[in-house]
Amino acid sequence: MISTPKSTLFPTLTLLLSLPILCFYIAPRILPPRQITITLPDELDDLSLFHKAIAMDSSNFSHRHHHRLPSAKSHLSTAIRRPKIAFLFLTNSQLHFSPLWELFFSNVSHKQYNIYIHADPFVKIPPFQGIFKSRVIPSKRTQRSSPTLISAARRLLATAMLDDPSNAYFALISQHCIPLHSFSYFYNFLFDLGRLSVTDFEFSSYIEILDNEPTLWDRYNARGENVMLPEVGFEEFRVGSQFFVLTRKHALKVIKDRKLWRKFKLPCLNLDSCYPEEHYFPTLLSMQDPNKCTQFTLTNVNWTGSVNGHPHTYHPSELSPQLIYNLRESNSSYSHMFARKFSPDCLNPLMEIAESVIFKD
Repeated sequence: MISTPKSTLFPTLTLLLSLPILCFYIAPRILPPRQITITLPDELDDLSLFHKAIAMDSSNFSHRHHHRLPSAKSHLSTAIRRPKIAFLFLTNSQLHFSPLWELFFSNVSHKQYNIYIHADPFVKIPPFQGIFKSRVIPSKRTQRSSPTLISAARRLLATAMLDDPSNAYFALISQHCIPLHSFSYFYNFLFDLGRLSVTDFEFSSYIEILDNEPTLWDRYNARGENVMLPEVGFEEFRVGSQFFVLTRKHALKVIKDRKLWRKFKLPCLNLDSCYPEEHYFPTLLSMQDPNKCTQFTLTNVNWTGSVNGHPHTYHPSELSPQLIYNLRESNSSYSHMFARKFSPDCLNPLMEIAESVIFKD
């Protein structure tokens, strides 16, 4: 029988006892995070919600068109007497900039907007206050690089559609977003009837749609090579920002979709190239109604010096009136309306220039 020297017994036992602790701290840094799967009950919950929203929208559509008037302006007054913007906040933390958003909505009629919040129930978040109180919708767990973020956005769209038929535009916002203009400026921009023709009563959606990104092939095959076929060919695959402003028509297309969702809800094998929420919405709308999508986003995101797929984060030392003016600039003929991403300690400096710069259009 081979005996273990007493001098080595204690270190050996210590190492064995330490292994579970070491694995607990080291494994998450080495192994990729386990992807959340969308369960059948969650899927059925969402389908039930979508069906209700689709049925209600169809009923309202028939009623509106029964009384349709010939001109675009009168059609607007009949179809949506007081058009509203639904602000959809998708978050897994508290809304750090809620005081700034409160100021954004101040002195604005509630007949012009609604607020809906999808807050991850698996994260401890302090109760929302002010105009955000009681605006949290039934939410489910979310995770980066997983289709749960698509589900959350679709859940917000369907809830807002079902809640108020007057919601005509749907703006998806993150907890790290700030407004760059006043509410009146944004509202008047979206509902500018001067951009409508008498024969073409349709506003456009503002969603980034890109087809020439250098990482497009890797993103397309993130779930496995050619797994997206036959529903989505590589030539149809698009990418873009996960934050958008959609018309009700396009929101309806999103919650009606089953065909593409079957592919985009599949788990990713290559997490470094997998951003489902940045792929699904641009691809779907590009395939179904490209002419009514501007292909530009209204949310300014700085990807210079991005880290691990995250954009540049602005800190208080970078804040100035000039930064706000620069963030408003876009490659299109219109201004950016929102910007991300800002650290929570930017709140006070932003509040100091809110009235004199941000909301002074």
